[in-house]
Amino acid sequence: MIGYVTIGALDVEAATPFYDAVLGAIGYERKFLDGGWAGYGPREADANTFICPPFDGKPARSGNGIMIAFKGPDIGSVDAAYAAALANGGADEGGPGPRPPESTSFYAAYMRDPTGNKFAVFAKS
Repeated sequence: MIGYVTIGALDVEAATPFYDAVLGAIGYERKFLDGGWAGYGPREADANTFICPPFDGKPARSGNGIMIAFKGPDIGSVDAAYAAALANGGADEGGPGPRPPESTSFYAAYMRDPTGNKFAVFAKS
């Protein structure tokens, strides 16, 4: 299983309002903002998602074909995360809905953060 995820940001402090809103919609909270890093995790757990500048010192950029998916507790949280993303500088990559369209058990939304990183929020029923 994945131990943690890092997401590159051009400016970590500027990225925190976006991630506070989007990850907050699925039950995550910011655990710290220190030393150019921000850490997020479920309210009852340690940080497992980190927003940081790339180690090589080069500008953060999105990866083509790389996507992170965060599991939300329910469909409403997927809708809220998507709305929060768009309201906080994110871009649409596929609005909330069943995937595939006829699915009755998988609901997701796809978006990009202000740096261009692609991610999804999903819920299973």
